[in-house]
This record gives sequence, C-alpha cells and structure tokens, in this order.
Amino acid sequence: MAVIANKVDTVLRLKLITGDDGSGNPVYAFRSYNNIKPAANNEDLYAVAVALAELTGLPLNGVFRNDTELLYNVQTGG
Repeated sequence: MAVIANKVDTVLRLKLITGDDGSGNPVYAFRSYNNIKPAANNEDLYAVAVALAELTGLPLNGVFRNDTELLYNVQTGG
C-alpha cells in the first residue's frame, strides 16, 4: 500500500510579546493567518511574519507554520 500526502492548507501563526505579568514573566498573544498557499516557502512566510509583527508594534517571539495534509491510498498495479 502506497500512501500519498497532499498539502491542502497552511496557517501562519505569530507569537507576540504583549507585556509582562508583573513578576517579569512575558505574556504572549498569538495571531493566526489562514488561507496561506501551501506551496509558500519558509523564507517568504518568515518575512511576512516579521512585517506583520512590525505593524502590530509588538515584539515577535516565534513564527509557526501549521500544514494540513490529506493522506490517501494509491493502488499499485500488480
């Protein structure tokens, strides 16, 4: 049995520092951007994340790429 994975969706998620909790520990907020082209390369996604973070005025702490893949069975001959 051969299984093929096909990327069907990508989400770009930014982790931003919104301040601290009074004890010096950072407080984080996440922003998610849906409907990203699954074929987008990591360098371009990172550059977009940095630009989006600059627009918020908040320090960027992490950039996450969440891909969803559809798995399906390919029948082989024989």
